[in-house]
Amino acid sequence: MIGKLIGMVHLGPLPGAPRYRGDLTTVLESACEDARRLSAAGFDAVIVENFGDAPFYADDVPKVTVAAMTRAVTAVAEAAGIPVGVNVLRNDAMAALVVATVAGATFVRVNVLAGVMHTDQGTITGRAADVARLRATLAPEVEVLADVFVKHATPPPGLTVGQAASDLWERAGADGIIVSGAGTGRALDLSQLETVRAAVPDAPIFAGSGVTAATIAGLLRICDGAIVGTSVKENGVTTAPVDPARARALVAAAR
Repeated sequence: MIGKLIGMVHLGPLPGAPRYRGDLTTVLESACEDARRLSAAGFDAVIVENFGDAPFYADDVPKVTVAAMTRAVTAVAEAAGIPVGVNVLRNDAMAALVVATVAGATFVRVNVLAGVMHTDQGTITGRAADVARLRATLAPEVEVLADVFVKHATPPPGLTVGQAASDLWERAGADGIIVSGAGTGRALDLSQLETVRAAVPDAPIFAGSGVTAATIAGLLRICDGAIVGTSVKENGVTTAPVDPARARALVAAAR
């Protein structure tokens, strides 16, 4: 069981990324400290994401990224003591499953599991069939959380968010659906969240961006959980360390 509140562990640039500074140890120490702070504040789980690797590959990251992510997720899992998920940006679901299998993670986040989305990495096509088969082979217990109309992207003309959510839940093998705003740290559209809830009433639904201590209670009246990053960081800066006071305040508001 993943839980209600999922905190983000945004990794610094990893080996092979343009902004990597040659010190993986510091990247891992920072990630583990963020995970410990989120766990201590009362978060139920964390997601480890290669946020610092921008600009991102669309759907096939280099082998060095897979290796570095495996090491990072293993370290965070040992430090946090709560369930850990994996998101390999931009949309390498196969790598995320491999990392989860080896590092002992319990879930993955897939930005485009089915259909297509037009992104700053170009048009990304979901590979739900491949993901389902690899999961069945490697780690059937690993859950797949899938974004619908993922942030930093535009859906194809004519597709509604309700239709996309139904396809993810009924046809693509998603175990939960994430609804986000337009970008990192941006609040989501409540009407869109309500539309997704109506379209897939039985699916676990997570608010995926822009969640704050002021909005979390209202969101949880519609959805089942929330993924929180920016608002629990120092000064609300996505790349800053987790602020324990902000993290505790959000958990208190949610509980």
